[in-house]
Amino acid sequence: MGSKGHYRYHWQSHNVKHSGVDDMVLLSKITEDGIVDNLKKRYMDDYIFTYIGPVLISVNPFKQMPYFGEKEIEMYQGAAPYENPPHIYALTDNMYRNMIIDGENQCVIISGESGAGKTVAAKYIMGYVSRVSGGGPKVQHIKDIILQSNPLLEAFGNAKTVRNNNSSRFGKYFEIQFSPGGEPDGGKISNFLLEKSRVVARNPGERSFHIFYQLIEGASADQKSNLGITNLEYYFYLNQSGSYKVDDINDRKDFQETLHAMNVIGIFADEQAMVLQIVAGVLHMGNLTFKEVGNYAAVESEEFLAFPAFLLGINQERLKEKLTSRKMDGKWGGKSETINVTLNVEQACYTRDALSKALHSRIFDYLVDSINKAMEKDYEEYNIGVLDIYGFEIFQKNGFEQFCINFVNEKLQQIFIELTLKAEQVSYNVEGFCERNRDVLFTDLIELMQSSELPFIRTLFPESLQAEKKGRPTTAGSKIKKQANDLVGTLMKCTPHYIRCIKPNETKKPRDWEESRVKHQVEYLGLKENIRVRRAGYAYRRVFKKFLQRYAILTKETWPAWRGDEKQGVVHLLRSVNMDPDQHQLGKTKIFIKAPESLFLLEEMRERKYDVYARAIQKAWRKYAARKKYVKMREEASDLLLNKKERRRNSINRNFVGDYIGMEDLPELRQFIGKREKVEFADTVTKYDRRFKNVKRDLVLTPKFVYLIGREKVKEGSMKGQVKEVLKRKIELERILTVSLSTMQDDFFILHEQEYDSLLESVFKTEFISLLSKRYEDRMQKKLPLRFSNTLEMKVRKDNWGPWSAGSSRQVQFIQGSGQVAVLKPSSKTLQVSIGPGLPKNSRPTRRDLTQVRQQMSRPQGPAYPTRAAPPPPAGFHQNGVIKSFNNTSQWPPLNSRPNQRISYQGITDRPLLPKPGANLTDKNARVQHNLDFLKVPEQGAAGNRTGMTRSNGGNAHRQMTSRPPPAGGRPKPQPKPKPQVPQCKALYAYDAQDTDELSFNADDVIEIVKEDPSGWWIGRLRGKQGLFPNNYVAKI
Repeated sequence: MGSKGHYRYHWQSHNVKHSGVDDMVLLSKITEDGIVDNLKKRYMDDYIFTYIGPVLISVNPFKQMPYFGEKEIEMYQGAAPYENPPHIYALTDNMYRNMIIDGENQCVIISGESGAGKTVAAKYIMGYVSRVSGGGPKVQHIKDIILQSNPLLEAFGNAKTVRNNNSSRFGKYFEIQFSPGGEPDGGKISNFLLEKSRVVARNPGERSFHIFYQLIEGASADQKSNLGITNLEYYFYLNQSGSYKVDDINDRKDFQETLHAMNVIGIFADEQAMVLQIVAGVLHMGNLTFKEVGNYAAVESEEFLAFPAFLLGINQERLKEKLTSRKMDGKWGGKSETINVTLNVEQACYTRDALSKALHSRIFDYLVDSINKAMEKDYEEYNIGVLDIYGFEIFQKNGFEQFCINFVNEKLQQIFIELTLKAEQVSYNVEGFCERNRDVLFTDLIELMQSSELPFIRTLFPESLQAEKKGRPTTAGSKIKKQANDLVGTLMKCTPHYIRCIKPNETKKPRDWEESRVKHQVEYLGLKENIRVRRAGYAYRRVFKKFLQRYAILTKETWPAWRGDEKQGVVHLLRSVNMDPDQHQLGKTKIFIKAPESLFLLEEMRERKYDVYARAIQKAWRKYAARKKYVKMREEASDLLLNKKERRRNSINRNFVGDYIGMEDLPELRQFIGKREKVEFADTVTKYDRRFKNVKRDLVLTPKFVYLIGREKVKEGSMKGQVKEVLKRKIELERILTVSLSTMQDDFFILHEQEYDSLLESVFKTEFISLLSKRYEDRMQKKLPLRFSNTLEMKVRKDNWGPWSAGSSRQVQFIQGSGQVAVLKPSSKTLQVSIGPGLPKNSRPTRRDLTQVRQQMSRPQGPAYPTRAAPPPPAGFHQNGVIKSFNNTSQWPPLNSRPNQRISYQGITDRPLLPKPGANLTDKNARVQHNLDFLKVPEQGAAGNRTGMTRSNGGNAHRQMTSRPPPAGGRPKPQPKPKPQVPQCKALYAYDAQDTDELSFNADDVIEIVKEDPSGWWIGRLRGKQGLFPNNYVAKI
């Protein structure tokens, strides 16, 4: 119908069809017909939500819509109001964020006629808040209670009506209470206007409350036997209207959900049994009938007294007496006396029904109280209130109940817009108003219930009858009036939000649109007037103080607080964002902003500011958390080697980094890793083959695999001769058998795998093995076997040629030597590794005090200086980082010059002292200070005017340039200003960072000096990174 050809796709969302206008403020013509037509277009295209400014219009689709899942929750969480199509999640997120940011209570008023979808809307609001708010187990318990309160209260307070299969027959104001951090930590339900009369009578085609049908359909055989449950037609209270089943309601299943909800809320099993016993007692009470005997009422069949008396724990004769007579107090001649008055049949029926209504009403109050006790909080901080009240009801015959319902709805409408309902006055049949307004439960019945032998029932009737006799009893109308006024007072203390629900048809079928019914609702909801108000005036208004608080972050002058006149602060803010003067007005205490776009601009600027600050805070926190994490990892890793292997002096206290080669910036390596695989460890290691020749490999660990990546020259094709990355091995963690290490301080380890083994050398072996052990245990549910021995066997891959083809194993032997660098002596099938003693096997890393870390983190300028002293330069190293002493006579390339492979400076008496920075170095390794003038670029044309060459500063030639006069005479061209000289130093030795805030560098690297410090740790910049480095590893240039 009518929707084809009228839609386009939403500009803010990819592939989202857009029908009509999202916000009816933008309608070209503001008429009821135009509003109805726009709602119809959107409804037919399955868009049930539409805006009028901040007000959300919701049309009941009478089917489950596909846009209430996890994807939509993610989409609307934290998004700006205009970022996505209209949705109840957008309103809820805006309400939730405003509560946290502004520190103000929020409420949402959901209104509309019965069957328009108010209860479902309330469920979506509570569900969204539950999903996006954080919290631990206690908070989760509160969330469960909030969500489970719905099916419980619906069972005892909802019913099928001619207009709605699940109509709320009570009003509910649900407050979700929050901590300052936005976590739900409490709640409170206020209930009012329970339609008690539905227990005993209702219109044709309707049902009583769901719980009666749930009990009959879902009770177990034992329950049915104990409670006297038979079939639905047997009970007079249920068989009057002729409606027992509802198409889309499964009473048997819903009964189990009701019991589950009571368990979650914390109602004990014996109390649950008593609740169901009273429900059954009410049903049996309805089967009592009366006959006229001598103008007075008598119970027609006394056998029907047995079950209600048994279930309620009261005497059968007393029950009969109180149903057919009552006590009356009277005064005669100044004396008070009590007389028994016998009731007629009509009065007896009224008494029976009054007791039944009172029992159900008090059970309902007990359930509400149980929910509140389960969520109660000692003090209130912030809250979001959700008002779900059954809506306007206009029947052919409207009685006292409809009057009470519509009275409260009128009060709510007046909050929304003053002129609502002035043109639409409902008429009421006043017959029975006085009797129903009295709503008094006779004291005889209260006394009867207080005489019950069941303590649970006695607690439902706590009245003090002596006190009750004094004064005039309250009426139902006065109670409702007070409740309505209290409710309005509560709502007025909150920042209100509005959802206007519309019922499109009476058939309760999807895609059925009744034009006249929708137009009628549009009229009495005042939607046209609401649009006119939004378009004619200034839509956004706020007091100066609140406006300044919300947008203070936009300028330095207003952040963190404006000091001065609030109005002037608002003016300053508006000027700073260049808002057009015609878009706002200033009143005496409030600012008025006309267009929503202007407000969106402010919100967007505010979000950007907070985003910048949030990133800075996150960066600092992540750095702090990473320090703690890696300290813990280092300690756990040390435990793997404790009392089994000697440790290196330079590495035992080193922090773990994980990725030492920057995998994120190396797509040529990432291509071998799965897209969603997390890199736990990555480093360039040395691998030894079956002939003990060494080659570099990139070792990468993920939660599933160990990768070894190498490089080879391309032998053919367009890339011939170029070096390309090649995946050499991909080992599943499940295939790893064990890891072997020596008991000495070397860096060798063997990965034993089912096919063949890999002999590797890495200065970060402890970190790698620790992470491998964790991931192995996660996958295999057992610990990774580690083997420590000074004679290690290695299974090699078989070759089909050469002298090694026969052998399938090799041996690595470790012997005691001297020095901190391993000396290798390979033979045909054995590799001998000689290395000096390290730290004792029981050595553990020194834990830095967390207070020191906090002090370092809180320093206002520069990075935190390490608490350890700056390390002396390594002995036995050439200035370019190449090891001088290497006993291996074979053609081996120098080993990696990382700290763990350097010769220790401790215990060496002939270690030369490091010359002071700037001193002349005269030995063969001293760095010569060359004149750098030869690097200067001559001015244009200067080569032809060269006057000669001079030699200076060690024989380096440079040209003496003369200023060339301009061709037309005049003043000579001024010399360009010299660029500011940044102090620099040159690395004498290679250095590997021992922490995340330090610089790594190679020998001969030139480092810019940012700051010198007496501690020996300087701050420098190298290759765009700034960090700490030891000053005795460098010499100033």
